[in-house]
Amino acid sequence: MPDPPGPVGSCPVLVWDLPTRLFHWLAVLLVAGAYASWWLNWMGWHVRIGEALLALLLFRLLWGCFGSETARFRSFLASPAAALRHLRHLFRREADLQVGHNPAGGWMVLLLLALMLGETLSGIYVNNDMADKGPFTAWVPVSIANAIQALHAILWDALLAATALHVLAIALYALAKGQNLLLPMLTGRKALPARIAAPRLAPAMLALLLLGVGAAAAALLMAYL
Repeated sequence: MPDPPGPVGSCPVLVWDLPTRLFHWLAVLLVAGAYASWWLNWMGWHVRIGEALLALLLFRLLWGCFGSETARFRSFLASPAAALRHLRHLFRREADLQVGHNPAGGWMVLLLLALMLGETLSGIYVNNDMADKGPFTAWVPVSIANAIQALHAILWDALLAATALHVLAIALYALAKGQNLLLPMLTGRKALPARIAAPRLAPAMLALLLLGVGAAAAALLMAYL
């Protein structure tokens, strides 16, 4: 697959590591699977998909703290003012010189992660409450339990809306700015000027370790929430 076009004198740079890209596309598949299983009333599969997504999300939170440079939250979370300044030039055609997420995209990533995390955690509680197997279920007042169940539905609608906005933004960047944000998330590479340093990438073994930690933490939450 060819690298996206870039400015004159540019060369392909690996900006997205494999763990980040796998998380991104697996999250897409799992959210789609969660919707399909809910629509078909395959609730057993719905629960298992939610549990897998929770493990992935906990890994992504850890990867955002200890992983590759472009995956770290501190590297792409700009101030809200910087995000607004970036959006003011949304329809200006220009080369994409951003190594990782742009200022507005960073906040979209944080929003999607927060919505998916809230959705999976509330879903696990609702499932444990219905199955009467969560040890903390008896401690939660009925009013709060009902609120959590309502929150699960609200967060799902918010997640669908945020996902649609994310897809729309990708299309706008392609059409208005001439920037292909999708291809680098597939290939990992972006065409950047030689003066821009390549980001530091974390080792794959660290990703496997953090995935194991995320899966273990998810299992604990599933057992006790």
